[in-house]
Amino acid sequence: MPVAIKVVIFDADTADMKFQDYNIAEDIKRSLAEAGFKRPTDIQFKAIPSILKGDDVMAIAQTGTGKTAAFAIPVLHKLQQNLNKKNKGEIRCLVMVPTRELAIQIADVFKQIGKYTRLSILGLYGGVEQDAQINKLERGVDILIATPGRMFDLINQEHIDLSRVEMLILDEADHMLDLGFIKDIYGILKFIPKHHQTLFFSATIDKEIKDLAYSIVNNPIRIQISPKDPVSKNVNHAVAYVEMDDKRFFLERLVKEFPESKILVFVRTKVRAERVQAAMERVGIKSITMHGGKEQADRLQVMKEFKTGEVKLLITTDVNARGIDIPDVDYVVNYDLPDVAENYVHRVGRTGRGVKKGQAVSFCSKEEKPMLDEIEQYVGKPIQEMKIDKNDYRETIAFSEEVPNDNWQLLLEQEEKAQQQQQKKKKRK
Repeated sequence: MPVAIKVVIFDADTADMKFQDYNIAEDIKRSLAEAGFKRPTDIQFKAIPSILKGDDVMAIAQTGTGKTAAFAIPVLHKLQQNLNKKNKGEIRCLVMVPTRELAIQIADVFKQIGKYTRLSILGLYGGVEQDAQINKLERGVDILIATPGRMFDLINQEHIDLSRVEMLILDEADHMLDLGFIKDIYGILKFIPKHHQTLFFSATIDKEIKDLAYSIVNNPIRIQISPKDPVSKNVNHAVAYVEMDDKRFFLERLVKEFPESKILVFVRTKVRAERVQAAMERVGIKSITMHGGKEQADRLQVMKEFKTGEVKLLITTDVNARGIDIPDVDYVVNYDLPDVAENYVHRVGRTGRGVKKGQAVSFCSKEEKPMLDEIEQYVGKPIQEMKIDKNDYRETIAFSEEVPNDNWQLLLEQEEKAQQQQQKKKKRK
């Protein structure tokens, strides 16, 4: 049977409304005010009333638009209005997410907004000992934010009871599909009551996402924010044509010219991340790395140092491209272009979040030009080129402290002379 969907496409500025105007608990309004939440973003403005009414919601919105608060605020209010005694392992709201970092981040948002409520919140993920998590589950948890692996492990151990779940939330649903969690999503439906509210949040929409959403929601409200532009309007984009072996010199110059800026650098592999960090270390620049090869405790420490600004340069793989909210990132640098055009959108979405402006700079080598073409086609517009003439290119390499500048100057001059001689030979022929 086809699913009826009411579509709400909203592509205008947020209406003149404040969080204090919403019919939500005063305890939640108090925490929002303390956190600096004054007016809702577009996705919050459209999603909160529908969620409060109990509608199923299918929301498609760009990264960095405030999706987490869009469901956290109304969920906290609804659960706070209907407090009851929880049995051992009982869960009232389940939020499924694709990664550990996202589980931690969303749990922090719920705790921040719900700190004056009497609701219990737990982020559940692998990579850490399970005993502390089990102890909290046994006392009962109102809101569980979980990755599939650890969640199903504890379900099988009978530490989690989903028989009283009132709300199911899928966040970063497109990424969950990319990571192969489709069976886990359908599998969870076997454990929760048939009648529950479902909230479905995704940064992108395609046939696979639609099929998944239509199969698990009931007459949902569909909310789509700025559907024509996958990239936030708060991000300025630029690309510089730089040879692969010279990229480290251009990163060094950027960091040293903007020493107070928080810079997030994306590379292709964890080996590449460590090599770029080593190159920065050789020229006296402190940086940290983040990739799938690190232990969970190390990853948490890295995120803490970067978020607080203790270290201003983070070199990472695409493990940090999705969903993660890192405050006040001034520059996103695509040191290597992504393998998939869509990931460009998620990478640059780490800056220009909310109402703040951000800068995205991509270093593109000759071999990466086809991927740049795919990215421009995906975002629907050309990326502005940072034109670098030979003198600027030469000065950037000479600027580096990695090698004696005189030697590099000599090498560049020799290379230029060799090119001129080759051109003369061609003309003679």
